Amino acid sequence: MHNSVLALRIQELAKSTRPFVTRGSRVKRCEGCLLPAVHCICDAVPEPVAESAFLFLMYKGECYKPSNTGRLIADVAKHNFAFTWSRTEPQPALLALLNDERYMPVIIFPHENAAPERRLYDVPVQEGKTPLFIMLDGTWREAGRMFRKSAYLQSFPVLGIQPEALSDYALREASHDFQLCTAEVGIEVLKLAGESRAAASLSAYFSHFRKNYIMGKPHMSNRS
Repeated sequence: MHNSVLALRIQELAKSTRPFVTRGSRVKRCEGCLLPAVHCICDAVPEPVAESAFLFLMYKGECYKPSNTGRLIADVAKHNFAFTWSRTEPQPALLALLNDERYMPVIIFPHENAAPERRLYDVPVQEGKTPLFIMLDGTWREAGRMFRKSAYLQSFPVLGIQPEALSDYALREASHDFQLCTAEVGIEVLKLAGESRAAASLSAYFSHFRKNYIMGKPHMSNRS
């Protein structure tokens, strides 16, 4: 499966001994996009045009959430990988990927949380290496924990994203209006990487996703 986030969801469901139950779990959902079947967006999945690679480290349960937007990036990126986060027992495949000579790992996270010597302001270019953008996917509190508690990530540089506008994402509550969701961060990262076509594709895809998600949430219609 090209979309590593959806593949991880299938893998985690197969291991689970009990069904994942949350708000809206009774809604009949499309297994491809996780939206209500009547608002399916599978026919709008874009071509994977991004050359940059993305690695999603997902907090426990994040891959199940219909509101997760990391999977939108996975649809746009040719090379994408997803793993459930573990503080002490990272999967061997994850460690192998982080040490793969073909890739240049870069953590995407606010600069104020990183030591000055780790901070990047542009996407570095190394001949023969593809940027591997590490997305810490969960709530802001969970992402902060992943950033602080993952010893195997401490050697990698950190690229901070400074949004030019407030987040347009109304599907979850952020701690601050300037905090972007995963897909919005992905759009900005692709712009910095010089991948304007992929950024535009993801932006349009995210807008379509957001509109259809809210159509299935009548109480949120005033936010659209």
